[in-house]
Amino acid sequence: MVDLTALMNQPQRDQALIAEAGISLDQALFRLLVGIERFGPIGVVELSNRAGRDYTTVSRQVAKLESLGLIERRPSPADRRIHEAVITDEGRQMTDALDAARQRLAAPILARWSEEDLSDLVRLMRRFADDLMAQSSGADRT
Repeated sequence: MVDLTALMNQPQRDQALIAEAGISLDQALFRLLVGIERFGPIGVVELSNRAGRDYTTVSRQVAKLESLGLIERRPSPADRRIHEAVITDEGRQMTDALDAARQRLAAPILARWSEEDLSDLVRLMRRFADDLMAQSSGADRT
């Protein structure tokens, strides 16, 4: 897991993904945009926790994403004091381009894998992620 995390967090991987997607977006912003697309609507506190970044930094970056028209902020229906970030159509086009680029970059690596191996990878990674989330939320304390 340490090797995988180290590889996936290399700045040049982000640069390659952005270039392959053919988009123009700062590396620090694209990860937040993807997080908003995946987990939104989402407040800045939750987004900063998920990103492992300082709240004030994330707040500034979310404001930048909003100024670029990639997200919009609106009051939370559950708590009007919280403004949630929601992806716009333009932002979704960008995350779709990133998803397609990610698949193109992974294709040569996974081309030699059997369907069974790919299925096992997806199933086990989903299980691992779900178990980690349950443990961190306190839902899986035994």
